[in-house]
Amino acid sequence: MVAAVTLCGAAGTGLVAAGLGSTAARPPQPGASAAPAGEPSGSPGPVLPRSEPVQVAIPTIGVRAQIVPVADRNGVLEVPPLDRPELAGWYRRGPTPGEAGNAVLVGHVDTQDGPAVFFDLGRLRPGDPIQVTRADGRVAGFTVTGVGAYPKDRFPTERVYGGGTDARLRLITCGGRFDSRTGNYPDNIVVFATAAR
Repeated sequence: MVAAVTLCGAAGTGLVAAGLGSTAARPPQPGASAAPAGEPSGSPGPVLPRSEPVQVAIPTIGVRAQIVPVADRNGVLEVPPLDRPELAGWYRRGPTPGEAGNAVLVGHVDTQDGPAVFFDLGRLRPGDPIQVTRADGRVAGFTVTGVGAYPKDRFPTERVYGGGTDARLRLITCGGRFDSRTGNYPDNIVVFATAAR
C-alpha cells in the first residue's frame, strides 16, 4: 500500500519545499461542515474504461490544470515538479478518473513565489463539481462528498487508495500552518468525490 504521509516533505521531496512565508495567506482549511462521512449509497455514477487524465477543472475554486502522471519505479506517489506548480499529478499506478476504484490526483499548495494549483482545495464543500478530461476525449464528472484535514501520521490510506466497484476521485495537497523551522506543512487536505450520477 502506498504511504501518502510523505507528501509534505522538505527539500523538494513533497508537495511543497518551502512555504509562502509569514506575510502570505494561509491555505484554506476544511470547515466542520465539510468533514467527510462515508461514501454515499445508492446507484453509482457511470464507470468508464481506462484512459489517462489530461486536465482537471474545479469551477468552485477556479482551477483548470493540466495533469501529468506521477509515481516512481517502486510505485511511491510523487508530485509534479516544484518549478511547475500549476500542474496536477495523477497517481499512475492506480485507476484513471472514471474507472472503477479510487483515482488519486495530487498538487502543490504553494511555492516560495505564491499559491499553487491546489491552494484553495480546503474551500471545497460537499456537492461541488469536479470534471476530469481524459485522453479518450470523455469527461469524467465527480461530486465532492467530503473534505478532511489529516495529520501526516494519521493519513487515511485505505479511504484514499482503497478499491471498489464505483468510480471515485481523491484530491490531495498539504495543509495546516506552515512550519518554517522544518520547512513542512503538518497535514494533508484530502477531497473525497464520487462519479456524478
